[in-house]
This record gives sequence, C-alpha cells and structure tokens, in this order.
Amino acid sequence: MSEPPAQPPGNGRRPVVTVPLIIAGVCLAVPFAAMLWVDSYSRLTPAFIGIPFFYWYQMLWVVLSTLLTVAAYVIVRRHERRTREAAGGESR
Repeated sequence: MSEPPAQPPGNGRRPVVTVPLIIAGVCLAVPFAAMLWVDSYSRLTPAFIGIPFFYWYQMLWVVLSTLLTVAAYVIVRRHERRTREAAGGESR
C-alpha cells in the first residue's frame, strides 16, 4: 500500500464554504425546487392573456431561472476574484 500524500494536491488549502457561495447555491436551487413542486402549478387558472396558468407559470420560470443563474455566476466570479486578490494571486 502506498502512503497518502502529505498535503492535498493544488495549493494545499481546503475549500471554504462562504456566504456568497451559499447564496449562489440557493439561486440555483430555487428554480429546481419550484419545478419539482408540481402541485403549485398543476391547474388551469388564473389564465394570463388566454394562456392557462400551467403554461405561463413554467415559461415565467424559464426567465427567472436565467436571471438567477446569471446572478449565481456573477456572485461566484466576484467571490473567486476577491479570494485570488486576498491570496496575492494574479487576477483575470
């Protein structure tokens, strides 16, 4: 049997879960949970410009999911940039 490495590969630091990463995770989890909760949208009323609720609710979540994914991306990128700057690494 071989011995485990003395330090983990990479820079030797363990990943840290911070508030911005938790917020980004919530932004990604909300649309997923909303679409899994079928009882919340499995009805025909209220209709919006003649479109049953079932359809326009799901299309609304397409737009909301996009916005939440962009927000999560921006949050993670800013967090990575700040972490790199705090560590004295080069920033992109």
